[in-house]
Amino acid sequence: MTGYLLDAVIYLMAAVVAVPLANRFGFGSVLGYLMAGIFIGPLTGLVGSETEQIQHFAEFGVVMMLFLVGLELEPKMLWSMRARLLGLGGLQVGVTALAIMGITMMFGEQWSVALTVGFILCLSSTAIVLQTLEEKGLMRTEGGQSSFTVLLFQDIAVIPILAIIPLLALPELAALASETKSAFWDAANWGAAFAAGAPGEGGGSMSLVDGQEPWAVALITLGASGAGSFGGLYLSRPVFRYIAVARLREIFTAAALLFVAGIALLMTLVGLSPAHGTFLAGVVLANSEFRHELESDIAPFKGLLLGLFFITVGAGIDFDVLSANVGMVVGLTLGVLGVKAALLFALGSAFRLRGKDRWLFAVALAQAGEFGFVLLSFSVSAHALPPELAPILSLVVAISMLVTPLMFIAFEAVFARKSLSEAEEESDEIPEQGSVIIAGLGRFGQVINRILLSQGHKTVVLDHQAQLIDNMRKFGVTSYYGDATRPDLLHAAGLGEAKVLVVAGDDPERAIEIVQYARRERPDLHIIARARDRHTVYALYNAGATDIVREAFDSSVRAGKYALEALGMHRFEVEKAAHAFVRFDRESLRMLASAWKPDVSVMNNPEYLALAKARNGELERALQGLDNVLRDDMERGWTPPPLRGEDG
Repeated sequence: MTGYLLDAVIYLMAAVVAVPLANRFGFGSVLGYLMAGIFIGPLTGLVGSETEQIQHFAEFGVVMMLFLVGLELEPKMLWSMRARLLGLGGLQVGVTALAIMGITMMFGEQWSVALTVGFILCLSSTAIVLQTLEEKGLMRTEGGQSSFTVLLFQDIAVIPILAIIPLLALPELAALASETKSAFWDAANWGAAFAAGAPGEGGGSMSLVDGQEPWAVALITLGASGAGSFGGLYLSRPVFRYIAVARLREIFTAAALLFVAGIALLMTLVGLSPAHGTFLAGVVLANSEFRHELESDIAPFKGLLLGLFFITVGAGIDFDVLSANVGMVVGLTLGVLGVKAALLFALGSAFRLRGKDRWLFAVALAQAGEFGFVLLSFSVSAHALPPELAPILSLVVAISMLVTPLMFIAFEAVFARKSLSEAEEESDEIPEQGSVIIAGLGRFGQVINRILLSQGHKTVVLDHQAQLIDNMRKFGVTSYYGDATRPDLLHAAGLGEAKVLVVAGDDPERAIEIVQYARRERPDLHIIARARDRHTVYALYNAGATDIVREAFDSSVRAGKYALEALGMHRFEVEKAAHAFVRFDRESLRMLASAWKPDVSVMNNPEYLALAKARNGELERALQGLDNVLRDDMERGWTPPPLRGEDG
């Protein structure tokens, strides 16, 4: 018992110390976890042989992560991704595997061994890439979405790869099977060994497909997948409703973990990847009323287990093998990163990724992934890979994962100041100008553009997401690819003559940058900007925005009006109250913006707190009718709404 507690203290202390330090210096949590593992493992020897057993437990973090990813994807959305999923994802796996195979054969390896190496190294790290993209706010970019699509295909591709590898077995390696024991992840834990009928630990296999005829394996696999989908769609809801009646949070959490673990176990028993199975289960539950509850219950476990997984990757690096083969390992790692990045860059170009997004796509997926460890162990046990290659390839996989956060840091540093020469080359030509420039063509910008066009106004719409521009053009919406933070592009769009600039993008930093430049160039320009929250509002006011629209404010006011009507207030009085509140809130925002300091928290800003408290008191008195003068001033100029028709 003492030994387990000591290990727990070591791992937790390493995470608590290293990760905040890494975040503070801008390295991100993933690199912090990896460095913590290296420190407590190879460098100090605080942990040792138990790391392999802990890895089996930590792997479940990847399973949970893919379940949560599935919860964010509705089946319709997944179906809409099918072209890019199969095209971009399929080409990445196939082309990369064949390229690495060809290079490996150039070094004298047999074609079957070379293809096995290609399969192992063509995959990328779902855990590191998704975690880093989320942390850095890059998931919603075109490059981030394309990376996610490829990762999703890679996770699915593991299944046919596990089926192909036994067909590549070398007869001469079978004699070494009794002498070779994999020092890496036990593939049985992921269903890999079951796919080939290999025995699990303890000398027996729990596989439902072990020794079955191919047709029986196919039926069992399809039946298990169908049962998992049926259970997730029809059985989970009444079970979760029954548990919710008890109002015991811990039991609901236990049920959520049971559901994920059960699906993972079922997929493992039929030789499928548990990560793939739980992802599909998440997709099935994406429309469930319990989706958000499941997310909030599982997310803490996912984060902790993923962190533990990253620590074990760092702790599992064998420095003895590395020091004995440092030149080979470093050369192979750089070669893998270079080849994969070059192929990804080319594929990104073919699928019309541009500029920063194309580079992000190449950087994000250039490493090998955690499934590489699974395939390594399985390939050795299936006699498709010589055992002496496994330690070297394991180091290549681990080190490529280790340097990935550093590559993201370099990517951010390079693109922190955008290259005008590259941008000029990539951006669309803008042959026309209008009275309104709209920067951002998401749902927010689309509605504004349609309203303006319906009234005969000429607009010039810019967006930095190439795929979005292409999709809008299919609907006849004229728009141009380009980064609106670039001064030359704004002038090409007609900044000097435009009457209105609408900053409709959802990135606060980009919005502030655009507003600042436009206000310097055109003091008379009417600038309308979109804001995520009050702090963004203050920053945009300081930057020079004329009107600022908070994303949720208008919808919240509308919901408040519905609530007042439901409570019996006459609609005329409701409109008066809402109008008064909105006008007072806008005035308060302008006043508070003058007291707001960008480098000081509002909780540590006495001037801001005093002003906010005073304005809240004034609002309460005014809306309750205690200050008639102020209330009359707030209502001055208000026109009653039409007697008929719904509120817009």
